[in-house]
Amino acid sequence: MLENRWEGIDEFVAVAECSQFTAAAERLGVSSSHISRQVARLEERLQTRLLYRSTRKVTLTEAGQTFLQHCQRLQDGREEALRAVGDLTSEPKGMLRMTCAVAYGERFIVPLVTRFMGLYPQLRVDIELSNRQLDLVHEGLDLAIRLGRLQDSRMVASRLAPRRMYLCASPSYLARYGRPHSLSELSRHNCLIGSSDIWQLAQDGREFSQRVQGNWRCNSGQAVLDAAVLGVGLCQLPDYYVLEHLHSGALVSLLEAHQPPNTAVWALYPQQRHLSPKVRKLVDFLKVGLAERPEYSQ
Repeated sequence: MLENRWEGIDEFVAVAECSQFTAAAERLGVSSSHISRQVARLEERLQTRLLYRSTRKVTLTEAGQTFLQHCQRLQDGREEALRAVGDLTSEPKGMLRMTCAVAYGERFIVPLVTRFMGLYPQLRVDIELSNRQLDLVHEGLDLAIRLGRLQDSRMVASRLAPRRMYLCASPSYLARYGRPHSLSELSRHNCLIGSSDIWQLAQDGREFSQRVQGNWRCNSGQAVLDAAVLGVGLCQLPDYYVLEHLHSGALVSLLEAHQPPNTAVWALYPQQRHLSPKVRKLVDFLKVGLAERPEYSQ
């Protein structure tokens, strides 16, 4: 009968893994006679011997070895299903360790995480703000927020928000030095250099990298923005830095035909079959929270 087809599987796996009926009985909290009876019924239904029995040890037959592998996968799948359903109603709790770039984290991620913690008082969060790309597995991190193009294919990525790069300058700078109309003219302008002197641009639909030069450098996006608004030079910065200033007229977008393809803001976490509720719910919360920010809703 169909209702009996699962009977004996847990008992068989316990015996196979413990190599003894007594130890299997202790694991499952039942009697040895119950274990023996269930395994015998299972073998009878399968019309196959699964175990070689002796007074001291139990070993698997060839059929038993094959059957064990399938039964272990069935058990894993069953536990996975139970956890998945349970997590739909369970609240995030315990420690969640995450990392993000400093400026973006301070401005966008940390405020949202703080609001998220207010919803779940049993949750504790440790946030490492660093411009180094930390190894999630080595550092024991549950989640990383990454900007731009992803490098680590070992991780699972979930897109949180768009990320578009803009090349701009202030009206005062353009009044003094003129507006560039082609990529070749960039070499004649003072380019404000942030964490890298390589800018991403596009030509005929293809993205490429170009090294730029200038007399000003600082590894802070906010500092680059401030210098550009003051008319020191040209800058290339992500949308969340410059959109407000583009709308107000404090900055002017340049060479828009050569704007690189959009990238994204990503939530990155180690590969695993089942994502913990604290990580899953935080990622969903960040997606909604970022979409509500004026930098992304404009």
